[in-house]
Amino acid sequence: MYRKTILPNGLRIVTETMPAVRSATLGIWADVGSAAESGEQRGISHLVEHMLFKGTTRRSARQIAETMDGVGGNLNAFTDKESTCYYAKVIDRHVPLAMDVLADMFLHSTFDPGELAKEQKVVLEEIKMYDDSPDESIHDHFIQTMWSGANLGAPTIGFAETVSRVTPDDLRAHMAARYAPNSVVIAAAGNVEHDRFVEIVAENFADFSGSCEIPQPERPSTTPATLVTKKDSEQAYLVLGTRGLSARDERRYTLSVLDTILGGGMSSRLFQEIREKRGLVYTVYSFQAAYRGAGLFGVYAGTSPENVQQCVDVIGEQLALARDLPVDESELSLAKEHIKGSLTLSLESSSGRMIRLGRNEFAFGRDIEPEEIEARIDAVTTADVHALAQELLSETNQGLCILGPVDETDVEFARSAA
Repeated sequence: MYRKTILPNGLRIVTETMPAVRSATLGIWADVGSAAESGEQRGISHLVEHMLFKGTTRRSARQIAETMDGVGGNLNAFTDKESTCYYAKVIDRHVPLAMDVLADMFLHSTFDPGELAKEQKVVLEEIKMYDDSPDESIHDHFIQTMWSGANLGAPTIGFAETVSRVTPDDLRAHMAARYAPNSVVIAAAGNVEHDRFVEIVAENFADFSGSCEIPQPERPSTTPATLVTKKDSEQAYLVLGTRGLSARDERRYTLSVLDTILGGGMSSRLFQEIREKRGLVYTVYSFQAAYRGAGLFGVYAGTSPENVQQCVDVIGEQLALARDLPVDESELSLAKEHIKGSLTLSLESSSGRMIRLGRNEFAFGRDIEPEEIEARIDAVTTADVHALAQELLSETNQGLCILGPVDETDVEFARSAA
């Protein structure tokens, strides 16, 4: 089902055939994200992503949209801290058209100054929208606090002042420095035939040449601290977390089990203790922010301002319990089956599979099959989980960020002190 071809120019093509579906999702991945940016150009990778939709030498922005809408397709993109992806989901017979549109955007965008000026306004509105979504922006506060001064800690979307300064020449220079065959992967999943897809890609990227420097994964030191940011809102939003594991760490399977036990579902410890037993929150969960050279692990909760201290205390107690006592076999088994079930459900989507292909190629240089993941999850023991919890959940590793109508004096939290 999985195949990989490298074209003579160095461009990698990875596919996964899903003969039972009629759709196909194809993506052009660039091995660059916000972690590779200078502070003066913070947000330029995200702005490039936006501008590739704003017109090429062959198509206007409207024509790009109409071409995909005309076949019922979905055209989109995303930028994260270590990569950028431009993708389209279409009925299988429209794969050649979708690849033509994506390649045209990727190789022939004009970066018209007038379009850039409009799109900068759009991104500034996106920044404001994000700032008005405290349940999302609290995660950026946490990452910036725990990785203070690091590129990985800075927001991918950038800042108003840096985004506003970017010129068309800046965008072209950024692409010239970061977009080349050795830094690009074309991934497709769904009802695609590999050899035919390789022909389509080779035709569209026949003139794509050169090479560029590949960004090295950043490995920032953790800087646990307490940050309370006053904001007028109905709820207070908090993240309490610690150092985690990188996406390449072999213990990531153990951390997935620990993550699931602590806050990965309705039967998790945090959900049961904070929502079901105490009724303090609507939403509480644990999460991993894993990148190629570093990672963070955290717990998110949204609660009324008067309940913040109690939430912080209960989260701290649950982290201490996981650190001090091994999990039992029944809880371990439940977590493993939850992970494997979620994995299987995610594989029913051609979009999900395409994203897995791209991320795995950049992180590992190969596909990691579901059977391998399940075997690694099954191999995790209670001793593995306990040892990792003892290492990561130390009180000296913990940082706390709160966003909402709360003063710093309202919260007692001294765990971040060494």
